[in-house]
Amino acid sequence: MLIYSKPYKPFTMPEVLYLKILVSDSLSPEGLDLLRAQAEVDYKPDLKPDELVKQIGSYDALVVRSRTKVTSEVIEAADNLKVIGRAGVGVDNIDVEKATEKGIVVVNAPHGNTISAAEHTIALLTSLARNIAVANNSVKRGEWKRSELVGVELNHKVLGVVGVGRIGSEVARRARAMGMKIIGYDPYISAEQSENLGIDTVSFEDLLKQADFITLHLPLGSSTHHLIGRKEIELLKPGVRIVNCARGGLIDEEALCSALQEGKVAGAALDVFEQEPPGSCNLLELNNVIVTPHLGALTLEAQANVAYQVSEEVIKALQGEPIVSAVNVPALMPEKRAALEPYLPLMRVMGSFYLQMFDGSVDEIELTYSGEIASLPLAPLTISCLIGYLRHVVGDGVNWVNAPHIAKARGIAVRETSTTEVRNYSNLITLTARSGSDEHHLSGTLLSNEMRIVRVDDYRIEIIPARYMLVTTHHDRPGVVGKIGTLLGNEGVNIGSMQLGRKTAGGEAMMVLQVDEHMSSETVEKVRELDVISTARLVTMENIGFKEA
Repeated sequence: MLIYSKPYKPFTMPEVLYLKILVSDSLSPEGLDLLRAQAEVDYKPDLKPDELVKQIGSYDALVVRSRTKVTSEVIEAADNLKVIGRAGVGVDNIDVEKATEKGIVVVNAPHGNTISAAEHTIALLTSLARNIAVANNSVKRGEWKRSELVGVELNHKVLGVVGVGRIGSEVARRARAMGMKIIGYDPYISAEQSENLGIDTVSFEDLLKQADFITLHLPLGSSTHHLIGRKEIELLKPGVRIVNCARGGLIDEEALCSALQEGKVAGAALDVFEQEPPGSCNLLELNNVIVTPHLGALTLEAQANVAYQVSEEVIKALQGEPIVSAVNVPALMPEKRAALEPYLPLMRVMGSFYLQMFDGSVDEIELTYSGEIASLPLAPLTISCLIGYLRHVVGDGVNWVNAPHIAKARGIAVRETSTTEVRNYSNLITLTARSGSDEHHLSGTLLSNEMRIVRVDDYRIEIIPARYMLVTTHHDRPGVVGKIGTLLGNEGVNIGSMQLGRKTAGGEAMMVLQVDEHMSSETVEKVRELDVISTARLVTMENIGFKEA
């Protein structure tokens, strides 16, 4: 679920809720009705690419399926666009990187077609094993060639599942019920998850060598393009059968065609192709290949589910509410969100406080999470810190979507470390920023759910964040507080509270004064000119959850 702390949202809603949504692909009535209940909807399922570029500028949201290509050109022309919704799982028809750069949320409907895709995979698996498609065509031609249509049983065969996510795990459950032994390859699945699913996880190479049947369930990207090519086919067990209901391009179609003609691969069932429609693809000429026209998600139930789910997510994103299926924003389950949410304002304060305390460029930001918080997902906290830091650099344009992208574009390396060990606090977060040989530190925590900054470089101090803070350093000696208090009183500045910290008794000290209103640069300069003061600066904060001084 998208994490943010009110009143800060990924984008600002107008005072009067008036939204325009463009639906440029066919969408089930369940989704259209939901959208129309909340906004003005233009339903144009046959919109051409050049027309989309011309018209997209006036819309707040765009909803597509797989036909519409949301290219960088489209996104560049989308002056008002805040969210792109994909009614389905894959987003390879959307330039997610460009959308992220512009701060546009991309959402999909990852759960709506899970069962339909899994069932279609099983249908192709059994059809492939028993030559159903060839037999059907043969009988309709008036033939009765039973001896040429001998199949194989699935019982006791090894099924290799490549990608053990939502769909892959559902396929594994169904295949196991048919007596198959399941092995899986997925670098992101834990040993506990695979054990619960009854799947033996193996390396990709071992899966290719051991499987009698292989089914693919993973997205298409630079690392998965032609995942199965000529080199991988050489490793396959002779007589293997391959099913692909995921994405065209996962298999090198020319290499697969050769393997099918040579008999290395006994059969293939393909619901997807590198080019759709596939045109004059040689695979279509082979009797040991079953093909369907990208039907994995095409059931009445799945179409209704994905339409409703993506429409719901689009409306939530437009209204600044938590969303579940954002592609380019960290997602959290409700219980994780509840645990992390109190820390989000602290992270933004730490990022903002750091930049105002230590001017200059930064090469690297390292965030160390210590204590109980180390066991929770940390990406939302890190992004919150980046937002606090970068808003002083690029303004309000930075948000949950584009903050990591902006940091990367500015050459800032961002690192996270975590440890369950911590002294004196149940949780402690330390920001370490490096620029060349310079290094500065800032630590923060929550005490009774109230924010505290407890370390600034070598100063041990308990700072209560407030809207306006005057931060000074001085030599620890009597009379310093009195001189600053007198000056501020003469300037009409009221002090709400004060914290002091020092490195050693009689050494360098830091003082933080929470004041009621913004101080002029002239007043800050007068403080800086006091003979007892080493440095002085006014730190201002957005009002994000702390108590006013």
